[in-house]
Amino acid sequence: MNWNFDPTLVLGLAVACAAYALCAGAWRERFAGAEPLTRRQAICFALAIVSIGVALVSPMDVLADRYLLTMHMIQHLLLTLVMPPLLLLGLPGWMLRPALRVPLLLPLSRLLTRPIVAYALFNGVFGGWHVPALYEGMLSGETVHALTHLLFMLTAVINWWPVLSPLTELPRWPYPAQVLYLFLQSIIPTIVGGLITLSDTVLYATYANAPRVWNLTALEDQEIAGLIMWIPGALVYLTALTVVFFVWFEGKERAGEIR
Repeated sequence: MNWNFDPTLVLGLAVACAAYALCAGAWRERFAGAEPLTRRQAICFALAIVSIGVALVSPMDVLADRYLLTMHMIQHLLLTLVMPPLLLLGLPGWMLRPALRVPLLLPLSRLLTRPIVAYALFNGVFGGWHVPALYEGMLSGETVHALTHLLFMLTAVINWWPVLSPLTELPRWPYPAQVLYLFLQSIIPTIVGGLITLSDTVLYATYANAPRVWNLTALEDQEIAGLIMWIPGALVYLTALTVVFFVWFEGKERAGEIR
């Protein structure tokens, strides 16, 4: 199975890694309030890049585009549920702060990262693109497909911002609100994944007509794909919710509010 060494994709990942390394190293003194990267930040950023590579450069990309909806679902979850939180955990606020000086970017960012806007934006994009007609349109050309992946990643980063923001100018929501926000996030993959899993017909013509691999029928492939969105998709949010809850609980206990 071939790897996807699209020059634009590979160059983009290389530039991102080089920029991160330079900002953390040789250029760090140019940033106000810059501090050395922590090991956790460096590891999280590296894992975010690796998750993009696995999703879009590895043979998973070919399997997802031409053969298996299951692989496409795993690909999308890597780009929207794995990469964004790792990226936000890996980027220090001081590295992003100079971008806020771009005219209109700060007010626009404040609007887009409001939890209601972020929730509607990401889930509207992610859920909407799984409508069969739009999904087939996404697969119809490389440019459209690449732009869709970029849109998924951008809106997913915005979606995780109220929980993992690295910037005080665009602050995280209070812990109780984060718990509610993450619970509501788990509803959409449950609904969309359930609809895909329980459908008794193949929804996407590309996979209905694709050569069969791994002895899976098109309907079996679709059922597995739906389950992947339904269960792991919701579990990621519920796991994050659990972590936030215990951080919140521990903070209240330290403050003496719980006895």
